[in-house]
Amino acid sequence: MDACTLGDLLDVVGGPSVRLRTAPAGLAVPVTEALLYDAHAPLTRAPGALLLAVGVRASAAGPLARAAAEAGMSGLVVRGPDGPLAEAESAGVALLSVDEDAAWHHVHLLLASAIGARPSAAGSGLGDLFALADAVAAAVGGATAIEDPRQRILAYSTVPGQPVDEDRRTGILGLQVPGSPANSEQYRVLFAALGVVRLPALAGSDNLPRLAVAVRAGGETLGSLWVVDDGGLAPDAEEALAQGASTAALLLLRARAAQELARHQNGDLLRRLLDGTADPAGAAHRLGMGLGPDGNPAPVRVAAFVLDSSVSAADVEQTALRLLDLVRLQCEARYGRHAGVLVDGVVYALLPALGERGGAREPQGRAGVERPSARRPGGVSTVGRSTPAGAPRRRTNRHSHRGLAEDIVGRAGQALRVPVRAGLGDVVGGLAEVRASRDDADLVLRVLGPELPVATVEEVRPRVTLLRLAEVLGERRELSAGGWRRVLAHDAEHGTEYARTLVAWLEAGCDMAGAARLLAVHANTCRYRLRQAQQQLGIDLDDPDERLVLWLQLRTLGGLGSRR
Repeated sequence: MDACTLGDLLDVVGGPSVRLRTAPAGLAVPVTEALLYDAHAPLTRAPGALLLAVGVRASAAGPLARAAAEAGMSGLVVRGPDGPLAEAESAGVALLSVDEDAAWHHVHLLLASAIGARPSAAGSGLGDLFALADAVAAAVGGATAIEDPRQRILAYSTVPGQPVDEDRRTGILGLQVPGSPANSEQYRVLFAALGVVRLPALAGSDNLPRLAVAVRAGGETLGSLWVVDDGGLAPDAEEALAQGASTAALLLLRARAAQELARHQNGDLLRRLLDGTADPAGAAHRLGMGLGPDGNPAPVRVAAFVLDSSVSAADVEQTALRLLDLVRLQCEARYGRHAGVLVDGVVYALLPALGERGGAREPQGRAGVERPSARRPGGVSTVGRSTPAGAPRRRTNRHSHRGLAEDIVGRAGQALRVPVRAGLGDVVGGLAEVRASRDDADLVLRVLGPELPVATVEEVRPRVTLLRLAEVLGERRELSAGGWRRVLAHDAEHGTEYARTLVAWLEAGCDMAGAARLLAVHANTCRYRLRQAQQQLGIDLDDPDERLVLWLQLRTLGGLGSRR
């Protein structure tokens, strides 16, 4: 297991609670423990420790910074902003500060929990809670459960012979306390109390009374401990339960810190996968995405979510973070894990794609897609044209990636009150190809709009292809040269409409009547314009290659199109 570093610690507790003032040795220095300074005891050697300057004013902590450095410690923590910055930098130790009114035992608990919290393979960090539940049950003499503030059961005891009731059995089966008005009142009483409370059996039921205590740390409620009271609890049950609550607070803080640290590390790993700089094999092990049933790398897909551009600049950062939380929550609910990160205002999620289709288009008439008629009123064929955005009305499988994206976009719109758009890249064969799927997803985001807020890359393949062609053509002088410039220049100088007429004619499959309908002019007008364009500008509309290049350049570089 890797040692905790100063950077890891700050990722978990940094911000309003703990502020970094200086780190002359960098953020990669190891941090092994948090120690409380005792002015009446010698300062022993403790490599990597953080020394909490208990009883020492921040402005007078210079000698303590030098002493910490001599003891091999990594840093000094003071209360208040006026710490010995120069002395810490000279001694080569980090200087951190906490609020002046912060209680040192709370700071010590917070730092010790974060230092001891390292991401485990399971990633839950809650395994020790079951051992604690058994220990409390043995000491108190009754079946014990540990809950979070939302009344979800995190751990429960399994000591043989201890009576249980129906509420306990039901709660353990669903890992959630059954809701009722009477239950809500008991929780209100519990969280209003400062210590252990005895609660009667719920009225009108065969349940047993309870002994309960809230689990708190630094004024924050982390959860609660509940013991079934069958009348045979130990004489010191309340004291034992209170001690159990103190241990539970440490474990819950440590579990939360481990989860936050794992989330940060997974986010950093995903960021490097998206950039193509991460090792795919190591990333697969870390993210739990190994090999598929066929022994090949498990397929994955990148989904990208972005806020509508109407969000004000002042709110966009905070709203984007809330969107990231929502995406992570939905992915964890769907797949049991999440890999999400916010990069330059875009939330990216890595989705496992075993059994997910790559988004290939359904042939016309296949179930799942209702396509509009291939002919417009008036007999103008639309075969061979890109379908207008939103025209295919897809019946989405709610368990597909697209269904998940639609669900997230809908929930985000309600929770954030901001339109959100989602683009899904192609399904790729393993983590080594994540960069390609991310590039696809980014392109999809660029062609989405209010009429089409969610799409896979295959659904908008013509649009993203033209988008990329426009970029490539615009970057290369030899590809952007040609007759299209002469056409646009002539229109600008003489007020003609040769460019629009050319594009309409080409998009109508070189059908003069179809082009006339698109432009709402007579067919003879179209013939005249095209003839004049050929004669005056030297373009050859009988050459299929020239027609193709002319259409591509007018459509992409000229920004023209009859459907715009």
